[in-house]
Formats: sequence, C-alpha cells, structure tokens
Amino acid sequence: MPEWIRTQHEHRLLLVTGPSGAGRSTAIHALEDLGMEVIDNLPLSFLPRLIDGPSLGRPVALGIDVRNRDFSVTGLIEMIDQLTRDPKVGLELLYVDCSPDALIRRYSETRRRHPLASGETVTEGIRREIDLLSPVRARADHLIDTTELSPHDLRAEIKLWFGEGQGGHMAVSIQSFSYKRGLPRGLDMVFDCRFLRNPYWNPDLRGKDGRDVEVADDIAQDPRFDEFIERVSGLLQFLLPAHSDEGKTHLSIGLGCTGGQHRSVAVAEKLGKMLADTGWTVSKRHRELERNGAQAASGISG
Repeated sequence: MPEWIRTQHEHRLLLVTGPSGAGRSTAIHALEDLGMEVIDNLPLSFLPRLIDGPSLGRPVALGIDVRNRDFSVTGLIEMIDQLTRDPKVGLELLYVDCSPDALIRRYSETRRRHPLASGETVTEGIRREIDLLSPVRARADHLIDTTELSPHDLRAEIKLWFGEGQGGHMAVSIQSFSYKRGLPRGLDMVFDCRFLRNPYWNPDLRGKDGRDVEVADDIAQDPRFDEFIERVSGLLQFLLPAHSDEGKTHLSIGLGCTGGQHRSVAVAEKLGKMLADTGWTVSKRHRELERNGAQAASGISG
C-alpha cells in the first residue's frame, strides 16, 4: 500500500489515467473493490470543489480520461501541481499504459471506435492519444503496463500495489531515471550510479541500454562495481525487513545516472533480480526507456 494512503492527509487522492483501451476502467473497478471511493470521468473543473468539501475518510480514486468534459493535458498537470502543494492533500498518479500494437489489436477485436479517431483509423487515434498523454505519463507515480496482462492480471496488480496490506508482504519497486529530468516522485531512497564506468562513450554500446548483456558486462568492468552492488544489496537486505516489520507495504527505490539509459538501468536490473531471488515481490520501471519508447511509438523525436 502506498505511503500516501497511510498518511493523515485530509484528502487522499489517486488520479487514474492512461490511453483508451489500456485498462483504466478495470483498474478503477479494482480500486473500488479495495474500498476506495471511486469517481470516474470527473470534470477537472469540479476537482477543487471536492477538495473544499468534507473528507470522505478513505482514499478517493478519480478516473481521468481524454473524453472528460474540459480535459486538457496542461490543465491536468497544473491541477496535479496545485494539489501537490496543498498540505491537506495526499496525491498520487496511476498511469495504466499499453503498447500501441496491443491497443490496435484490442480495438480490432472489440470493433469499438477510438475517441480520438473521428473520421480516421483507429491506429491514428491511438498514436494521437499516446502523443497527447506523454507529458502526463512522465509525471506518473505508478505505471502499470497491461500489454501482456489479462483483466484478471491487472486486478491482481492493483491489489498488490493498493490493497490495504493484503498478503502481508511488502512490495518493492525499483526505478531507473536520469538526473537531467529530476528525481521521480514518491521515492523512499535513491542511489547515484554516475560514478560508474559509462558505456555511452563506447560507440558500439551507445545505442543500447542497460538491459543488454554487453552493456551490463561493460559497466561491471568498473573496479568499484562489485563492491557497490555488494554494499547496496547488503543495505537493502537489512532495511527491507525493518520497513516491513514497521507495517510498510510498498517501498520505492531509485537508481539514477546521467541519461537514465545505461548505468542506472543495469544496476536496477541486477538489484531487482537479487531481491527477487531472496523472496521479495519486485517490480522494475525504467523511466527514460519508457519515455523514449512512447516517443518512438508516437513519432516524437528528441
């Protein structure tokens, strides 16, 4: 369970969004089953009224969709910034994502019309929506990719991250990121990997990322690598049980480097596997690789 749910904020809000067909409605229903108050397709202009009213006494999940009346990406980001600064509000953003190919297949199977494909193909509507939502995706505290998930799998994932301690075992998320784009929101601890050998300077490795064996092997040649991994993993194996004993059900760990492509990714992959091998429930997210993938899928450059 995210820490914001356990806090004493007067209002605890989870904004839920993502491209049409990715599973946002399924996620909303799963959150309702977990006991959250659910409001779907609330116009953004109504949100301040909700905050001005009395607390509902439990977390509120708000479904945000491109079909919402008065929806705009700029308006949503401004609202997130405004609520984040409000001491009465504990806010997090869940982005339910999916690959363009899977979305195209889902729309083909259901023969539904895409909300942004008026007079155009479903493919054009999907790519337009991915492009539109990319700034929101970059702000997400939680990202669930449903490309390979069934609705049942998605419900299980929602229960893992947002259930009120159900299962009794703390979940760990490990995220790589670029310091150039700032620290991701919601991290509990951060480790800086910028001192390690950088494959970026090897032309043969520059275009690959830290999940590639050649890249990981190149980074591992740094004489400080083994000791760094040993010390960080030892610290985590000491700290994770302590946090779990204190009742924490979700711990988020960040690994940063300059570009978020090589060193932080490789270290996140290695630490994630080590923790999973010792019995921890681990999810991994590579923020910059996801961002680059979304840009490529929607034809964005940069």
